[in-house]
Amino acid sequence: MSDNAASSDVLEARVPIHSHGMRLDQVAAELFPTYSRNRLSTWIKEGRLTVDDRVVKPREKATASALLRLIVDDEPVVDWQPQTMPLDIIFEDEHIIIVNKPAGIVVHPAAGHADGTLVNALLAHAPELDALPRGGIVHRLDKETSGIMFVARSSLAHKSLVAQLSERTVSRTYCAVCTGALTGGGKIDAPIDRHPTARTKMAVVADGKPAVTHYRIAHRFKHYTQLQVNLETGRTHQIRVHMAHRKWPLIGDPTYGGRQRIPAGASDSLIAALRQFPRQALHAQALEFEHPATGDWLEFETELPDDLVELLEVLDAEDRFGS
Repeated sequence: MSDNAASSDVLEARVPIHSHGMRLDQVAAELFPTYSRNRLSTWIKEGRLTVDDRVVKPREKATASALLRLIVDDEPVVDWQPQTMPLDIIFEDEHIIIVNKPAGIVVHPAAGHADGTLVNALLAHAPELDALPRGGIVHRLDKETSGIMFVARSSLAHKSLVAQLSERTVSRTYCAVCTGALTGGGKIDAPIDRHPTARTKMAVVADGKPAVTHYRIAHRFKHYTQLQVNLETGRTHQIRVHMAHRKWPLIGDPTYGGRQRIPAGASDSLIAALRQFPRQALHAQALEFEHPATGDWLEFETELPDDLVELLEVLDAEDRFGS
């Protein structure tokens, strides 16, 4: 496809019961997560996003089961240049690419990260991604979060994966290591949006977007806990925000946890491991979804990266109960 080519797609989704009464632009951002709330608000004003075939305003309240129809002009990503970089590809076919992203890599170009991103590497590996929105990216991981992601490689896959994310049928499992000795698993249901004063951060706010996180204990230490976390929704920084909101910030996350707390009586080895851990202790470990073309249910899992394995080994040796 040439650089000047573009295509128009029509995306449809119905307002779920839990979104009844919310602002339309908020609901649209939940149902069409590929696009920002500001962009969707503009499309509402332009009449490209309608409700039951009516032109509406972004502030209008959504009604359960109403049909949202969005006309999208998918323009090629001509400013994102391919770069030959290492890629850890778990699986690929003509429709999807499953990739294991290392920590320290930004997913796609943005302010301060014009190149050297996952998308730059993917464009070099699969040039056809240039014709898809955001280079085929339909969900993201934070720069310092490692792990598994899927990438759409065809228009069919892009529509399907966006729909599966909107319908919450994708299963995403994370390994997280948090501060605090939890006694059991549970569910965090707390809305998330931009922090009211620190605009580069997210926060639990009363009028935020619905956000639901499920967690269970994978391994308990004396002062820390390894968790298996499953996302029901996919808000920016969701796991990090929800855990910090419960006073269980992730190890290595100064943005939401502040300065790393060192337990009384910690050994030199434990102190060094905690202070030197270079990022938030979070890894996207498993991903399950329906193949866009075949309908087969796919399951993929990655090994924990070396830095997390080493951290857990130190915790197991130096932060045991009764030690």
